[in-house]
Amino acid sequence: MKIFIYLFDAYSDWEIAYLAPELNKSEKHELIYVSEKGDSVKSMGGLHVKPNGAIQDIIVEELAMLILPGGNLWENEKPKGIEEFVKRAYNLEKPIAAICAATTFLGKLGILDNIKHTSNDLNYLKAIAPEYKGAIHYQNTLAISDKNIITANGIAPIEFAREVFRKVHLYDEENLEKWFQLFKNGVWEE
Repeated sequence: MKIFIYLFDAYSDWEIAYLAPELNKSEKHELIYVSEKGDSVKSMGGLHVKPNGAIQDIIVEELAMLILPGGNLWENEKPKGIEEFVKRAYNLEKPIAAICAATTFLGKLGILDNIKHTSNDLNYLKAIAPEYKGAIHYQNTLAISDKNIITANGIAPIEFAREVFRKVHLYDEENLEKWFQLFKNGVWEE
């Protein structure tokens, strides 16, 4: 299963910090990093990353999931190169996971209009994505999955990771809960 993470300059590196290592070490999944044109990017934390390829290199039919970390890109400008890809993936019912400001991008595209979802705050989502029409479905929670869309608040990278792991069947429910308790609460049970 090919799981893609879209990276861009000033992406929020900590929002994918819990999910990336677990997905990367999985033998069931292939984790692939892409950027708009395959060029190197620099995270908000200053980490320089050379992605595996460009967004246009992805064969959408092979997509097991697309993960969109937060960052100023989603708030300040219209992302290039990814809008049509995300629309196509959504229309093919491919899973898309967005955290923090990336949820506003899904709001701008109308993807959140008819599903349960969350973001940093409902008023934030409305302010950044004035075309968003899904307020009735907004959930005041840290992370939620509905249909093939996962959304999360920017303060919830662990909850976001759990929803991603659940969707791609990384762990069974018992081991998923053990992982969550370890990273969220520092509790490990055999």
